[in-house]
Amino acid sequence: MSYFILIFACALVLSLALTPLARKVGIKTGIINTPSSERFNMAATPLLGGAAIYLSFLIALIIFRSEFRIDQCFGIITGATLVSFFGLYDDWRELNPVLKFGGQLIPLFVLVSTGVRVEIFESELINILITGIWVIGITNSINLLDNMDGIAGGVASIASLSFLVLAIMNGQYLVGTLAAAMLGACLGFLRYNLNPARIFMGDTGSMFIGFLLASVGIKLRFPGLTVENTWMIPVVILSFPIFDTTLVTISRAKKGLNPFTTPGKDHSTHRLCLLGLSHKKVALVVYLISLLFGALGVVIFYFPGITGYMVFAATILIGIISVVFMERIYERNRS
Repeated sequence: MSYFILIFACALVLSLALTPLARKVGIKTGIINTPSSERFNMAATPLLGGAAIYLSFLIALIIFRSEFRIDQCFGIITGATLVSFFGLYDDWRELNPVLKFGGQLIPLFVLVSTGVRVEIFESELINILITGIWVIGITNSINLLDNMDGIAGGVASIASLSFLVLAIMNGQYLVGTLAAAMLGACLGFLRYNLNPARIFMGDTGSMFIGFLLASVGIKLRFPGLTVENTWMIPVVILSFPIFDTTLVTISRAKKGLNPFTTPGKDHSTHRLCLLGLSHKKVALVVYLISLLFGALGVVIFYFPGITGYMVFAATILIGIISVVFMERIYERNRS
C-alpha cells in the first residue's frame, strides 16, 4: 500500500509542476486550441497538458524502478508512448483521420506482440480481435470525451482509482503501479484543467490515457475467479466514455455524418448543458456517474456470477435509456 501511495504522490507532484511549464511551451510553440465548433472555450488554450501527464507518469515509474521492473510492462509503456507521439503530432499539425487511425494500429501491434491481450476464448485469433476492438475503442472514447473542461481528466482519474482499488484487493502489483501513477498524473493536470481551463490535454494526453486504461483493464486479474465472471468489470468501470462514444456515433450516423471526423457539440456533456447545468455542475454530475460505475465494478468482484451479470445488464439498460433520453433532449433543442 505504501508503495502505491508513494508512486501516486510522485506522479501528482510532478504533474503539478510540469503542467504550468507545458502551458508556457504550448503558448510559445503555437500548439493551442482555438475556439471551435466542438468546444465551449472562448479563448485560445494551450494543448500540451497531455505531455505533462505523460512525463509525470513515466518519470514516476523510472524513479521507482528499483521497486518495479519496467520491463514487465514494456509493451504497455511502448505502445502508450507511440500513441501519445501520434497524438502530439495531431495537436501540432492535425493528422489525416486515416493516418491517425493507422497510428493507433502500430502501438496495438506492439501491445499484442508482447503478450498483453484478452484471454477469454480458446481461439487466439478471436482474443486478438477483441483486444484490438477494446484498445482502439477505449483510446478513441477518451479522445472524444475530451470535449469540455475537466471531463476527460476527471473520468480518467476515477477509472484509475477504481483499477487501483481492485489491484490492491487482488494483489495486482503491475496494475496497481500503473493505476497509481496515472491517478497522480491526471489529478495534477486536473488542477489546471477545471473550468475555466488554463490548459487542455490534447490528443497527446487523451490517446495516451485511453490506451493505458484499456491496457490496464486487460491486465487486471482476479485470483480465484474465472474470467467468465470478471471480464465485464473493466467495461463497467469505463462505462461513461463508452456511453458517450456510443451516443455521438448513433446521433451522427442518423444524420449521415462520420462519427469520428465530424466535430460538434453533441456529446453527453453538451446535452447536460442544454438541461441548464453549468460547466462545473456538468463535471460534478459526470464525476458522480463515473464513481457509481467504479463502485459497480467492485460490486461485480464481490458478487460474481448471476449478480455480476445482473449488474452488467442493468448498466447496459441504463445506457440505452440514457441514449434515448439524450437524443430527445438534443432533437428538442434543435427544433
